[in-house]
Amino acid sequence: MSAMRAIFHGLTAAHYFYAKFYDLYVIGEYPKEIKELFGGISSNEKYQLPLKGRLVFLTYWNLILQAIYFTICLINDFVGTNEVAPRRIPAIRKLKDYMLAAFAFPVALNVGVTFWTLMAIDRELVFPKALDAVFPGWLNHVMHTNIVIFMVLEICTSFRQFPSRKAGLTGLGVFMASYLVWLHIIRHFGGIWVYPVLDVLNLPQRVVFFAVSLIFSVGLYLFGEFFNNLIWTKELKQLKTVGASKRSE
Repeated sequence: MSAMRAIFHGLTAAHYFYAKFYDLYVIGEYPKEIKELFGGISSNEKYQLPLKGRLVFLTYWNLILQAIYFTICLINDFVGTNEVAPRRIPAIRKLKDYMLAAFAFPVALNVGVTFWTLMAIDRELVFPKALDAVFPGWLNHVMHTNIVIFMVLEICTSFRQFPSRKAGLTGLGVFMASYLVWLHIIRHFGGIWVYPVLDVLNLPQRVVFFAVSLIFSVGLYLFGEFFNNLIWTKELKQLKTVGASKRSE
């Protein structure tokens, strides 16, 4: 099981890193007509979007996050521990467990569920058809489908104890708030909304959209906590028993 877990973590991290490489260096710069459709052209000629414009999207933030997370999982497989109740919990294990709870799981599901929901409503709002000419379907699935599948597999195959709800939700709140601030920085200096859906909403509607997104993220955190506790009920009870016996000594 430990060898299979390490292989899973290694292959998952590698396929995310390859997706980033392919997007940045094989696809490269999008044609101007596609940038105009997809919020990649700034009205400010001096404003340059970072990483060929990719870092404006939560999808790309998440891709980087997933690559880092599964790399940390792989390191933990070799120098940390996946035991339920180790005598000493290594720092790499603590980091791995916190990252999944606060960032990797809720952000992955947010990106995947939001993307495919909006695609079903009107794909031009999130992924214009013109992108099909330069953006292969497999890469779209890596960024918007695999992220959800591999997160579910990760919870099912590796034990973790979620942090306190306050600590986990604080981390997630800081992450999501940072991205919302980033969106408005791009809007202020670049004169663009990076998602077409934001162009069709007025100010009150955008406020509601952002509020619902944050509430949805909190809901996904709670779902991740519930799902993890459901899968690992026996082990979590064992951990509580061990903790209680240590306190009584």
